[in-house]
Amino acid sequence: MTDSTHSEIIKGTAVELATKIKSGELSSVEVTQAHLDRIAQVDGDVHAFLHVDGARALTSAAAVDAKIAAGETVGPLAGVPLALKDVLTYSGAPTTCGSKILEGWIPPYNATVTQRLLDADLVILGKTNMDEFAMGSSTENSAYGATHNPWDLDRIPGGSGGGSSAALAAYEAPLAIGTDTGGSIRQPAAVTGTVGVKPTYGGTSRYGLVALASSLDQPGPCARTVLDAALLHRVIAGYDPRDSTSINAPVPDVVAAARSGDVSGLRIGVVKELGGEGYAPGVEQRFAEAVGLLDQLGAEIVEVSCPHFVYALPTYYLILPSECSSNLAKMDGMRFGLRAGDDGVASAEQVMGLTREAGFGPEVKRRIIIGTYALSSGYYDAYYGQAQKVRTLISRDFERAFASVDVLVSPSTPTTAFKLGEKVDDPLAMYLNDLCTIPSNLAGNASASFPIGLAPEDGLPVGFQVMAPPLADDRLYRVGAALERALESSWGGPLLDRIPELGVAL
Repeated sequence: MTDSTHSEIIKGTAVELATKIKSGELSSVEVTQAHLDRIAQVDGDVHAFLHVDGARALTSAAAVDAKIAAGETVGPLAGVPLALKDVLTYSGAPTTCGSKILEGWIPPYNATVTQRLLDADLVILGKTNMDEFAMGSSTENSAYGATHNPWDLDRIPGGSGGGSSAALAAYEAPLAIGTDTGGSIRQPAAVTGTVGVKPTYGGTSRYGLVALASSLDQPGPCARTVLDAALLHRVIAGYDPRDSTSINAPVPDVVAAARSGDVSGLRIGVVKELGGEGYAPGVEQRFAEAVGLLDQLGAEIVEVSCPHFVYALPTYYLILPSECSSNLAKMDGMRFGLRAGDDGVASAEQVMGLTREAGFGPEVKRRIIIGTYALSSGYYDAYYGQAQKVRTLISRDFERAFASVDVLVSPSTPTTAFKLGEKVDDPLAMYLNDLCTIPSNLAGNASASFPIGLAPEDGLPVGFQVMAPPLADDRLYRVGAALERALESSWGGPLLDRIPELGVAL
């Protein structure tokens, strides 16, 4: 394979690659090998992957090529490689959740999302790095080392799914899967100049997703283009009887919406509370420009107040720790994963204590302690109970807003990517990065982040968040496609064409 062919492959969209694979212009093996080569070239600097499953990826790719050669029916994304966040089980591959306590654990089953990817003939390249048990906003909390932002290797790629977003931006994969608990798909998408979608809660299955906070977690698609994200969304979405929170309803036609991109007559509400003090000037400038562009494209722009959004952050940081303290109780050294203390320790309690001390990192311990305290006798009603009441008020803010507008919009993050190490010792400063994204997780509605340019002060990507009512995920793609077409026309190509080189020529 020539260097020019290699570059053409790794810079191709998922749609372009799938079309060439089906036509025979390229084979899935060639496409997969090109991405494995790219991973070998740059991932030492980026550290997007925790596990690269090269041999199995090439075997899967060869099977797809054989199906196509035999004239069998294959999925719309057949043969396209994908990076999978290491919080979703993939039988035969390690699933560590970025934690030492699960180091070496090989699950015996596939998550529903994983199985749907395989059934749709996608090729899984490997598992991507993440904040430990998805607790973090920077992918610095991984027990296996931080991931670096391909735009600037000294900066964070967002969290907790920074590995998936970095893999996209570094051209190590054309598609990825993330999970979003408080913004862990949208925030990494924003700071890496990629597309990230949090589907309606219950719109994608959580079966086989190692739970952080069960009432908040949601798997979703990550891509470099809006149409690629929509096609991936369609693959993984839909009812799953093995997930009690799964919605038994038709999947919105997200692909048609992404192909349309028509926002004429769409009522768009700008959330007053998600802006102002604490937001970087460049972020607000690009956001205002994007809103103005939507106005020019025929949308109706109005300001909307959601007064209880200001309480979303403290509400989230009571509910999430409470649920994680319960979910992580099973990490005890008794059934799977790390086990410490067998050398003469007398009791099971001591084994559990030593295992958790050795296996959990500082942020996980911090949140477990907070959550256990919030759920303790005498404090449950004062903390967790009150937080759930405020959560209801936030949901009602959304309901009132969606009675008068079709979607809500805001910046995806208050700032662009900050430097690695800058906020590690200040948890509260780190938590503020989730300011814009948390309300949608608390309410369970659909939301997404789309790239809208580079901040003038630092040349780093800015994200535009769109929020839609539950099961109106298609509206996200209408807005995202409209922005993508208009902006790329003015830029002269995709935003990622302007990414600095990683020392390896594309």
